[in-house]
Amino acid sequence: MEQGFFLSFYQMVHTYRLDQLLELLGGDGSTVGSYDGVIHGIASLEKARAGDLSFLGNPKYRPLVKGSQASVILVPEDYMEGPADGQLLIHTKNPSFALALICRDIESKLLARPATGIHSSAVIEDGAEVSPEASVGAFCFIGAGAKVGSAVLQSHVSVGRSAMIGDGSYLFPHCWVGDYCEIGRRNRLLGGCLIGSDGYGYEFMEGAHQRVPQVGNVVLEDDVDVGANTTIDRARFGSTRIGAGSKLDNQVQIAHNVNVGKHCLIVAQVGISGSTVLEDGVVVGGQAGIAGHLRVGAGAMIAGGTAVVSDVDSGSKVRGYPAMPMMLFNRIAVLQRKLPDLFKRFDQLEKNVKSPIPEPNRPNQ
Repeated sequence: MEQGFFLSFYQMVHTYRLDQLLELLGGDGSTVGSYDGVIHGIASLEKARAGDLSFLGNPKYRPLVKGSQASVILVPEDYMEGPADGQLLIHTKNPSFALALICRDIESKLLARPATGIHSSAVIEDGAEVSPEASVGAFCFIGAGAKVGSAVLQSHVSVGRSAMIGDGSYLFPHCWVGDYCEIGRRNRLLGGCLIGSDGYGYEFMEGAHQRVPQVGNVVLEDDVDVGANTTIDRARFGSTRIGAGSKLDNQVQIAHNVNVGKHCLIVAQVGISGSTVLEDGVVVGGQAGIAGHLRVGAGAMIAGGTAVVSDVDSGSKVRGYPAMPMMLFNRIAVLQRKLPDLFKRFDQLEKNVKSPIPEPNRPNQ
């Protein structure tokens, strides 16, 4: 019963005519083939059925296009094979991004912006300013002196004293924004993230670890995404800063006084230690760790699981523990696979060297 209800709702929200799909793509798309029905679902090439939309985003799935039962498939411009009977191919520059444009419209229906206004259970302290265009959900807290623009705060969101939330930002349930922190415009903060938790600072004095107060803040510039349960620590002084357009995945830890540049990508479970600087366009793979007081140059790429313990040059690609140039890491990995055979050969050579040399055969005198 629940599944049937879900499917009917899914189909209701996801029903699109061909002209609607092309409109969402903004003119990026030429068609080959024909399909006169509506699209009521999205599926992978392998699992798609009649009435579904699918896409070819990764070249390794190219062989699956020919056998796919999807009614409409987004394909790259260099895809030359024709469609099956009753199937339509839409050629686009980037099929994955084209699908994202369609999903944006779907998301706007599934996650429609809540009505403006402040829920009766929310607590707004004296001196806080909340835009009449904001939506403040159940059990939210907004501290004294805080300023909230035309943003959405879902349930159980906490905004500290004198904090700022920019227009168009969307804070999911259980987000926590600390005192004096600044959230720019069009930020997207997923559930459980903490912006402005205390930085980790101690000095060992008089036989004990003495806490160093963290009196700075966190600044998120415009168009920043922060994943679920990610923590960004307030600065010891000054600001921990995340640059415009940067995207942080779930469970990322950003320490105090870190400066992340514009349009960086930081994948899940990355840890960045205090006062490190990531310049613009840096990409950090999952579970990588970056030590403190380092500089990672613009456009550098750090592979997942890498331990960065020294500065990284702009445009570099590094991997390993500790980090080393990607090509060197790959060469070492190849050699490591050969080590068992090399040890066997070396062992045999050593045995041959240590074996007594047989006396030569001499003819009888």
